[in-house]
Amino acid sequence: TINDETVELVQPYFEMEDYTLQHGKKVCGNVAGLLSWTQAMVVFYGVNREVLPLKANLAKQEARLKVANAEKEKAQAELDEKQAELDKVQAKFDAAMKEKMDLENDAETCKRKMQAASALIDGLSGEKVRWTQQSKEFKSQIKRLVGDILLCTGFLSYCGPFNQDFRNLLLKDLWETELRAHKIPFSDDLNLIAMLVDQPTISEWNLQGLPGDHLSIQNGIIVTKASRYPLLVDPQTQGKEWIKNKEQDNELQVNSI
Repeated sequence: TINDETVELVQPYFEMEDYTLQHGKKVCGNVAGLLSWTQAMVVFYGVNREVLPLKANLAKQEARLKVANAEKEKAQAELDEKQAELDKVQAKFDAAMKEKMDLENDAETCKRKMQAASALIDGLSGEKVRWTQQSKEFKSQIKRLVGDILLCTGFLSYCGPFNQDFRNLLLKDLWETELRAHKIPFSDDLNLIAMLVDQPTISEWNLQGLPGDHLSIQNGIIVTKASRYPLLVDPQTQGKEWIKNKEQDNELQVNSI
């Protein structure tokens, strides 16, 4: 019930010199207590007049805070829901990006394979003519194979003792004439050396000491391909040295007479 008017009415008393706790105690203890209480009430009123608006404002702000917290909780719930949706979308996005990268890698690999295949096709396109011609040549060679093998076996069996001129006489003038007479197909330009031995073997023979002329190579073919043991007439000992070098890894034993 204290108001401004009440405080204004008692204010002159507070300004009196004897309106103090010490003077009140001289008169009566109860008077001193009442005096002190009136002073305290005026101070309390002054403080409370400032505190009440603050308390009202506090209650107002607490109400606003409660509303704000409720809105915050609602917003947080919506945020959590949206975050969950974002996480799902992000997972789908990551999976889509991974699939995209895999597809790009597969496409790049396929592109490289296509380029390699195109390069191979382009490179082999020039071989098509040669393969076609070679296929035809193989068919023709198969037809001539009987006569060619007949000449090769005749060479291995009977040409060993003779020189190059007589060997050519046997092959070209006699045997090929007989084959034509009996209508046995054969190759007109038959190369006995290429038919019976490959080039790496010839190179190896040369390294072992065999001369590189056609007669010596033919002799090497007869020595290595014929079923009967060879008898070498070898005044220059070239054949002897070649055989020793060729068979040294096979523990060849040489008996001198």
